[in-house]
Amino acid sequence: MEIGLIFKIAAVGIIVSVIGQILKHSGREEQAFLTSLAGLILVLMWIVPYIYDLFKTIQKLFEL
Repeated sequence: MEIGLIFKIAAVGIIVSVIGQILKHSGREEQAFLTSLAGLILVLMWIVPYIYDLFKTIQKLFEL
């Protein structure tokens, strides 16, 4: 895994948490939830290829 990906995930987490807090304090809990959901989906889209590679590697390890 690249170190840049970890920094991207951390940046998204910080930005989503700040925006979520601002939205919650202004009384827009629905938009705060959708912002959190969008951040989660974005991060998952970045991580899924690495998880796929992990499972492929494990499958090759146990093939006969």
